[in-house]
Amino acid sequence: MRPALHPGDWLLVRRGAAIRPGDIVVARLPGDPDRLIVKRAQWRGEDGWWLESDNQRAPGRRDSWDFGPVSEVVGRVVLRYWPLVRRSGRAR
Repeated sequence: MRPALHPGDWLLVRRGAAIRPGDIVVARLPGDPDRLIVKRAQWRGEDGWWLESDNQRAPGRRDSWDFGPVSEVVGRVVLRYWPLVRRSGRAR
């Protein structure tokens, strides 16, 4: 599956929004709650949401296959947009 998000994309996140399988969410990284991660919600279990990366072959990929279910979901991504000029200086 191709990633829905790309480096430099900006996100509008609705905190506390209802989550359904297939939604892209922002969550706190288990073991490092100061760090936020963006993943796709797959299913909800007793211990929290199972979150997966869209691209399982990406180098450095970390998701619920590595750290298990996530209980601290901050919110659901409702909009993806990007700045007019990316860090590389190219216009979009």
